[in-house]
Amino acid sequence: MAISREDVLHVAALAQLELSEEEIARLTVELNDILAAVGKVSELDLSDVPPTSHPLAVVNVFRPDEPRPSLSLDDVFANAPERDADYFRVPPTGAAEESSA
Repeated sequence: MAISREDVLHVAALAQLELSEEEIARLTVELNDILAAVGKVSELDLSDVPPTSHPLAVVNVFRPDEPRPSLSLDDVFANAPERDADYFRVPPTGAAEESSA
């Protein structure tokens, strides 16, 4: 399966990227090279390799969930640029900010 110029333009539109003609051409070549490299895995005989989610045996180690004292509010807000009662004050983000601009 090859990556076409249209595929690159589609992904760029989804990512909201503006690409120059040079970047489109370069990314088309680079993405096809990546697919070719990954495709080499299909040439290997992996019939005796068990499916895994991780190459190493990973075991989660959890500590006991024991209640303990939490930080005081003064310590929590010590480095906060702004505070509003018991909340962090942050600048607005997202659609509300864009619509007011």
